[in-house]
Amino acid sequence: MLNTKTKNSKQPLRILSSGQSVSNPIAIVAVSSLGISILSFLIQMANYGATSSLARKEAPSLVQLVDGNTVNVKALDPKERSAEVIKKFVSDSMVKMFNWDGLMQSNSRDGEVVTKPDKGVEIKLEKGTGRVTNKAWEAAFALTEKEDFRASFLKKLAELTPSGAFNGSIQTSLVPRYVSEPRKIGSGKWQVDLVATLVTFSKEDNAGSGIAFNKSITVQAISTPQSPPDTTEIAKKIYQDRRSGLEITEIIDLDLQKNQQ
Repeated sequence: MLNTKTKNSKQPLRILSSGQSVSNPIAIVAVSSLGISILSFLIQMANYGATSSLARKEAPSLVQLVDGNTVNVKALDPKERSAEVIKKFVSDSMVKMFNWDGLMQSNSRDGEVVTKPDKGVEIKLEKGTGRVTNKAWEAAFALTEKEDFRASFLKKLAELTPSGAFNGSIQTSLVPRYVSEPRKIGSGKWQVDLVATLVTFSKEDNAGSGIAFNKSITVQAISTPQSPPDTTEIAKKIYQDRRSGLEITEIIDLDLQKNQQ
């Protein structure tokens, strides 16, 4: 008589199987692979969330330059400038143009700073010639070249600059007292009010005498020039004056009474 298997005969253990039975080692591998897949999915989701959060954050507000200095930065449209940058550009430019002491500094071949008399820069006028200080001439590159604005300004400045500014007998200093918040008057264009005092000192009057210097100054955004590694000294100074990405396009007398109305 042939032996037949009874219903109570032991069957192989089945784990997550359908049809054929699966041995214990294969089942363990399958469960482990599933666990690893789930863990990998969760890690990818966490990484995606962190990346999305980082992308929504603003750019760093502080960066370090090659020379070791750190500066605050802010992402802006190419034609936009912050109020702080505009105010500083206007104040610094005007101070440089009207601070005269009859001296100028230059670097010697040994790298030492040499101070010598400022003989000025000759400016051709309608009748004869005049002179402006080297500092004023260099600072005037903050003015636009459109419609000969810079050249016209230097001619007027040469007419006002006394001869004593070149021998040290007369010194002047522009003292800003108030710089208004920039008023946007167009795309990439602002107007700033400057309330200042122009103080003049002489050998006969060390106390100095001051006159009001109140101006409305219009500036506009320009492309910031990139200084090449090797260039002339004057080119470096031009880039320095225009590194804020701004230029002055108009300087007119400030009407304080109109602003108070």
